[in-house]
Amino acid sequence: MNMLSGAGQGAMTGLRALVARAMAYDLCAFVVPGADVAQAFGLDLAAAGLHRADTPRHANLLLIVGPMPPALRDAACVVWAQMPRPRAILALDAGNIAPLPEADATGALSQGGLTSALADIRRAFVSGAFAPHVTDFTAPALSTRIEYTCPMHPEVVSDSPGKCPKCGMFLVEREVSGSGMTGHEGHEGHEGHEGHEGHEKSTARPAQAEKIVSSDAIVRTAEEPAPYTCPMHPEVTSSTPGSCPKCGMNLVRQGEGVGHAGHSAPKADGAHDGHEGPGPAPDIPEIEPHFMSMVALTEGKPASPDGLVMEWIEVPFGPFFPGLPAGLGLMLTLDGDSVARAEVKSLAASALASGFPAADLPDRLAALSPLAPLALRELACRALEAAAGLSPEGASARAAALERERLASHLGWIAGLARQSGLMWLERRVGAQLAGLRVADKDAVARRAPAIRALAKRVSRTPLLRDRLANIGRIEPKAASKPGGPVARAAGDAPDARTHDKAYAALDFQPLSQTGGDAWARLVQRLAEIDQSLDLIARAGAIALPAPPVPLPISGHGMATVETPRGPATLHLNLKGGLVETMHLTTPFAALAGLVGPMSAQLELAEALVAIGSLDLDPWGAVA
Repeated sequence: MNMLSGAGQGAMTGLRALVARAMAYDLCAFVVPGADVAQAFGLDLAAAGLHRADTPRHANLLLIVGPMPPALRDAACVVWAQMPRPRAILALDAGNIAPLPEADATGALSQGGLTSALADIRRAFVSGAFAPHVTDFTAPALSTRIEYTCPMHPEVVSDSPGKCPKCGMFLVEREVSGSGMTGHEGHEGHEGHEGHEGHEKSTARPAQAEKIVSSDAIVRTAEEPAPYTCPMHPEVTSSTPGSCPKCGMNLVRQGEGVGHAGHSAPKADGAHDGHEGPGPAPDIPEIEPHFMSMVALTEGKPASPDGLVMEWIEVPFGPFFPGLPAGLGLMLTLDGDSVARAEVKSLAASALASGFPAADLPDRLAALSPLAPLALRELACRALEAAAGLSPEGASARAAALERERLASHLGWIAGLARQSGLMWLERRVGAQLAGLRVADKDAVARRAPAIRALAKRVSRTPLLRDRLANIGRIEPKAASKPGGPVARAAGDAPDARTHDKAYAALDFQPLSQTGGDAWARLVQRLAEIDQSLDLIARAGAIALPAPPVPLPISGHGMATVETPRGPATLHLNLKGGLVETMHLTTPFAALAGLVGPMSAQLELAEALVAIGSLDLDPWGAVA
């Protein structure tokens, strides 16, 4: 257990032994990739005696659930580096976790494997919470270097202190990730002119309409000079100098400074009182050099809907952010506290290979997403059956298995929503119903049905949820129809692949829909589908997992569509010589991700995060 990093160096004394034993039974786990993945694999952290942390700073155990792609392993390194000592790593069927340290304990990806591995972790804490030697760890993404930039012109970057060549302000230092690109690599520097001490080589990204030729002068590439304008009323412009008719201030050229005490506004010939020639006024002691006009400061900046021009900043969220799906990378461009732009991508997407035996297709497709493995397995089996010209066997029982997964998926989403909203009582009650649900037989589902229905009714009557979700993230029916699924049905559009499925027709299936299209309507829609899934399972009378047809087709083309918990997924398949020659998979992720930007525009940050979470994105189902 030498990877467990002690809280401090020193021999284990009596008091330290007591502290170590207490910490061993008060483990707080940060779960990666996320709690939704852990629930999908049937893990109950509370039953195993674990508390769950939402931030690395509150955790002493990094719990890795299943294998992770390289991008998520790199992000997990940052989490590990931020956790205070003593800390430990527990990996459940995670495979290779490098560049993380070796796990302190490993186990099978099951509730029993978690319980057994936790016993090893507790023994490691008792014996190693205090150790003579402490193991340090630095995540590659956290290595930093210092660079200097202008507060008003962030595109100006320098490796050493100096002044901004655009406005003359002193550059300020900032830390930059050693693994990230700053955006100015490869650009040539510009040396300062003689007589301007302290100016060093700087770089600019990109110059656009201006070209930096020295540390104190800016020459426009345009042939025509910039117009004169009012610093406080940029809509007032003139081709000649003068004063603003609104406020009386002297007009200045865009990019030039307003005179300080002892400096007049620029004259028509470009000269200034107190110094000769064009260019900014010289520095004056105790006055910030080269005060910039509002026009110069906001030139080229985007305007908010209220007309206020501000600096926009980009803020990343994920891939382990509480309230968002595990593996989701979200980049929000913030205009103050409002979202100006939102982009999402999957950091857990998998590439689809080809050239493997057709018999392996169901397992390969099911392994893509831990959140909807059975739906993808059913999709693979139906495509193989279509290539063989066969009808599905035991279709009703297989439809019941799909509904069991839909039931568990919707409950898992509600558990995440409850935690994001601070409703811990609801999270606990949903978690109790989720335990073992994905593998429950029809009788076990029937026994749980009354409690699940009562829970759904209680959720629909929770005032806090209605207040939090109503009128947030509204989506029009036309936009929602593309991804389909609960999001579309909550907007009044009811496309549902189950409508044209013979197995569901035999179960008297009828699609459900809501009106409103906001986050509250999406909750109500999922609650209605939970009740409907319980009815469909009861009507089917049995639950059976899908299996590939026998005999398997040797050659041919197959196409199938399955309504997953998040919308329709479609698979096109070509077989040749018993091998999968080509296949094309479409999942709901891309279409749902396309709704994020328009839906969250101009929402406040907290509301935008709630709205994005209400879409129930599955980054694992994305195809790289």
